Amino acid sequence: MELQNLHTQVNEVDYEQAVSSFYEPLYGFAYSLSGNENDACELTQETFARLLAKSSQLRDGSKVKSWLFTTLYRVFLGWKSRERRLPHVEISSVEHELPSVAAELVDTMELDTVRAVLLEIDERYRLPLTLYYLEEHSYEEIAELLQIPIGTVMSRLSRAKALMRESLAARSMGEQRKIVPLDQPCNLKKSLYE
Repeated sequence: MELQNLHTQVNEVDYEQAVSSFYEPLYGFAYSLSGNENDACELTQETFARLLAKSSQLRDGSKVKSWLFTTLYRVFLGWKSRERRLPHVEISSVEHELPSVAAELVDTMELDTVRAVLLEIDERYRLPLTLYYLEEHSYEEIAELLQIPIGTVMSRLSRAKALMRESLAARSMGEQRKIVPLDQPCNLKKSLYE
């Protein structure tokens, strides 16, 4: 006893014949569903594309027409479902609802974030950073003011910048991490950083 092939593969000749036989009625059905030419064309094309891609779902070659109409209707229902979940809104129609964000406001927001991060950094790193970038002091001047060697000033500046970058990156990713001074997790001697 031979097994009967329940599925039919659509070849190129069958596909061309299906398009020539059913394009117009399928397009008419799509137009009646969508109400405009562009959507009707897209629905029809999507239906024929699925015929090529999923022809193995077609169990009986004599029922191509009903398969096409059913597939088109399902594609249309899928579009409508997606449209309800994710409605398309022209930006110009809701522009009045969007908050106006001036460039100055963005700068202020960024400055506030940087200030907040700066305040989280341990004082021994924050002071050299503030003196160098905000007060525009030289390494030598900072060393004199804080009474520490120039090498320590440079080291603390480097560490402060790394802590700032890390904290700002964490904030931009939505993670808030506490900044821990360098010598605590590594148990380094305090004298190395003073």
